[in-house]
Amino acid sequence: MSSITRRDLMAAAAATALATSLAAPALAQSLPQVEFLYSPYADYAPFFVAKEFGFFEEFGVDVTLSPKGDTAETIQMLASGNIEAGSATWASSLFNALDRGATVAIIATSARMPSTVPSPSPFMVSQLAWDAGVRTVADLKGKRIGIPGPGGFGMFSVGKALEKGGLTFEDVEPIFLPPPATAAAFANGALDAGWSIEPFAQQLEKQGLGRRLVEDHTFGTELGLIAFNQDFVTENEDAVVEFMAAYLKAARLLDTGGWNDDKVLRAVAKYTGTEPDSLRGIPYTIRSEDGAIDMASVREQEEFFRSRGALEYDGPVDIEGVYRLDLLKRANELLANKK
Repeated sequence: MSSITRRDLMAAAAATALATSLAAPALAQSLPQVEFLYSPYADYAPFFVAKEFGFFEEFGVDVTLSPKGDTAETIQMLASGNIEAGSATWASSLFNALDRGATVAIIATSARMPSTVPSPSPFMVSQLAWDAGVRTVADLKGKRIGIPGPGGFGMFSVGKALEKGGLTFEDVEPIFLPPPATAAAFANGALDAGWSIEPFAQQLEKQGLGRRLVEDHTFGTELGLIAFNQDFVTENEDAVVEFMAAYLKAARLLDTGGWNDDKVLRAVAKYTGTEPDSLRGIPYTIRSEDGAIDMASVREQEEFFRSRGALEYDGPVDIEGVYRLDLLKRANELLANKK
């Protein structure tokens, strides 16, 4: 073979490589883009897995995962169109926003508490309080209790735990702080007990800072939901369906033994800021297989916040009017047809 022929072949190969490298970004840019708000908790694992395992791209949607604040911030950003999607808890701020006509569409559940122990979201007592004689919920009267916020699942969960000892929020001193801050508060005596969630609950145990006090107080409770900006949904129904199909694929992988996969643990560790080994063996939240929401559980939480005087309206809010079961059904069908 002559040198000229070799040069021709090399030039052709280089041109092909260049065309391919240019086409790849163009292809990525052509996919519908969704920015999704998450919190660094293990119950967001399906989104982490769908991203790291390439499920979103497989179904044809380009997803960016962005850390968020609380539920109120999530709903505000969704309603204003500053973000396309996110997960939030069933909080008083969400119920009030829906009553005011917030432009969000609810698509599916994001997490549900299992009906087994150990719980992925236990009510914990500090080791210092335990050593001082706190052995039951009733012993916490007048004590400082940690809650992640004044109107979300954490407050509902703590309220149910206090009921186990015949207490209410009026019997304790609520202290609002996020789960990552609980370790320091337990260690220095700033908190006597409080709400937690994985992977932070197991860390408290391993560090000898806290013990599980109540775990059977929220069996089967809907913890969170997946919501989209309503205008985005109207203009991009197919993208929402594709996003949800990828989410369902990841959720089913996790709920059928996926937590034993080291690759899964590395994916979750990346977004929770923990080591993979710290996730091994911890209890996890679950989901319904088809992603449907248990509305009875949601209504129970709505009534809890009403009893706290946190709702600005009377009667049940119209959740069904923004719950897009039709898109969830299409996502299940898309996933089934992919197999």
